[in-house]
Amino acid sequence: MLKRERLMMLLDMVNRNGIVTVKDLIDQLDVSDMTIRRDLDELSDSGKLIRIHGGAQSLASSDATELSHVEKKEIHLEQKERIAQRAAKMISAGDTIYIGPGTTQELIVQYVDDVANLRVVTNSLPVFESWQSKNVDLILVGGTFRERSGAFIGGLASDTLGDLKFTKSFVGVNGIHNESMMTANTEEGSAQAVATSNSMSKIVLADCYKINRDDFYQFYNLYDMDYLITNDELSGETLAHYRQYTKVVLAEDKTSGKSPNSGLKA
Repeated sequence: MLKRERLMMLLDMVNRNGIVTVKDLIDQLDVSDMTIRRDLDELSDSGKLIRIHGGAQSLASSDATELSHVEKKEIHLEQKERIAQRAAKMISAGDTIYIGPGTTQELIVQYVDDVANLRVVTNSLPVFESWQSKNVDLILVGGTFRERSGAFIGGLASDTLGDLKFTKSFVGVNGIHNESMMTANTEEGSAQAVATSNSMSKIVLADCYKINRDDFYQFYNLYDMDYLITNDELSGETLAHYRQYTKVVLAEDKTSGKSPNSGLKA
């Protein structure tokens, strides 16, 4: 079977079933595990499907239902931890930072040592709770509580964030495709956009599975961001594409032997 034919069959199976496992694809296409994983990575990098642990998910099934906060915490944890660790290195003494809602952002605190005169502002209840044990000036912005993500949204949240200024903002996305930074909820995206616009340094955190992925609402333009922190599993072609829009910082996979951008400070 030619590679092009195999890729078309693989993509058709994913689109018909919504989610398929690597084992399903091996059984159906009668090729090796390594070949299937390589094909899935290629299709993911080109934005035709979403790579998930042990298989793949169609774009249509992903867009239909936003995962809950609990569900999001369980997926791609290794990639998220590496990104959070890289983001933590950008936090400096005297910073006033905004941390938006998202399971990657919740992990940043684990990698932050004591930082003098640090102020943390968030409209995410889980982020707020994760920072309570730290010696920082911690501010929770209120509003309408969105249980699915643990975020406070709406006019009150956006108006409050609009009155504040930040040295750095760390925001998450459900997907980035070309210059579009996207999320599932308009009000949640709007609050993040307000905080990001009020930041001197704008940083978006997106694991490799969110690159070349679409979602419902475009809340910001990647051109206007200072940094994109993502994983080094992305292909060279994909990285080159996104470096047209902003500075890409790679979170290192310690087992890969690759070296990320080092020493960067926002």
